[in-house]
Amino acid sequence: MKGEERLIAGVDEAGRGPLVGAVVASAVILDPSRPIEGLADSKKLTEKRRESLALEIKEKALAWSLGRADWEEIDRLNILHATMLAMRRAIEGLAPLPHRVLIDGNRIPDGLTMQGEAIVGGDAKVQAISAASILAKTARDSEMRELDRIYPGYGFAVHKGYPTRRHLEALDRFGLTPQHRRSFGPVRMRLEA
Repeated sequence: MKGEERLIAGVDEAGRGPLVGAVVASAVILDPSRPIEGLADSKKLTEKRRESLALEIKEKALAWSLGRADWEEIDRLNILHATMLAMRRAIEGLAPLPHRVLIDGNRIPDGLTMQGEAIVGGDAKVQAISAASILAKTARDSEMRELDRIYPGYGFAVHKGYPTRRHLEALDRFGLTPQHRRSFGPVRMRLEA
């Protein structure tokens, strides 16, 4: 690798589908001289394995960064634009900045100062994207465990904010938390009832 011009970052997000909380993105520049065994799409790993790999990624990567867009930004911008914002924040948080970013999905955030490429299914194909997937997922899961502590009874630590039966029943029983995404159908429906 000759200097920073060859630095490539992988980028992914976690939390597009939940009804509550932020969408969290991560950008990771792996160090080819410090390989990490077992990188894979975070959804294919156990929680224990994700947590273990997250520590190793943070220790061995040349650079890593998290970016987020909270529920208010999601409601104001929509989930797609909020996701792109979180990804851009994660990329801009890298030091050094990469020459190129490989992004899981089919879109690239606007306003990037480097070359970008969208790769559908990239979290299963590109190790740097897998690493970003793991960091984004573990960071968001941590936020959901904290939200569970603040709002017991919703089950956030278990379902991570996704619209499970338990979550929808909790919404009916306890109402909305301040972090619920008002623009998402099951939440909006309860506001309008």
